[in-house]
Formats: sequence, C-alpha cells, structure tokens
Amino acid sequence: MKKAVDAATTRAAVEAIADWIQNPEEVEKPGRAALAQATRMTARLLEADAPGHSVEVRVPPFVAVQCIEGPRHTRGTPPNVVEMDPRTWLQLATGVVSWEQALASPNLEASGSRAHEIAEWLPVIPLVFTDRNG
Repeated sequence: MKKAVDAATTRAAVEAIADWIQNPEEVEKPGRAALAQATRMTARLLEADAPGHSVEVRVPPFVAVQCIEGPRHTRGTPPNVVEMDPRTWLQLATGVVSWEQALASPNLEASGSRAHEIAEWLPVIPLVFTDRNG
C-alpha cells in the first residue's frame, strides 16, 4: 500500500523552490534533492487526487505516476502518456502555467486520447504569488 501524500508537506516542498518555479530564468536552479522532493510529492498528490491507471505522467528522472480512472495498463508503453521536464511539471502543478501553455511548449509531450484529462486535476498545489512591493 502506498504511503498517503500529505498536502502540507507537499506545499512546503513546493514553497521552498517557489521563486525558481515562477522565475526560472532569474533564480538559480534549486539543488537536486529539493527539486526531486517537490517533483515527486506533487506528482504523487496528483496520483492521490485522481486515482486510476488510464494516464501515465512521467517527469524524468524523478517520478512516473498513473492516474485518472479507466482501464488499467500493465505492459509496455501505456496508451496515454504525458511526459515533461521537472520545471514544466512544477509550473503546471502550481498553476504558474496552464495546460494549454505547457502543451504549446516543446517541454511537454502528450500522447493518447485521454492524456489531456490531467488538466482537470491541475493545479495540485496552487501558488499565490503576492506583490511584495504592495
């Protein structure tokens, strides 16, 4: 049995690297451990929120999860796959970019008729970026 995902712990992992998620060109990339933790925890939260096995979400090199109700896939490449880099995933998972924006970028590949269904479950940890000057 899988360990339950704690939303508060996941939020803390995301907030630890929130500046980079929002402004990756302006902020130094977080360390591998912090990046891995935020990536894995948000993907596992999606898996918990949208249980099932119809869509596989891959964020190499850190995690792959199956989600969305429907037929279980057990061998070979699943028919519905969404794959992206950790930055794109974290931006999607936090609502910094929309599904449409991510899909239009070269950093996300989606295949299969049901791959788009993960958009209904995003963001998993919405980040509210406040104006620190105001």
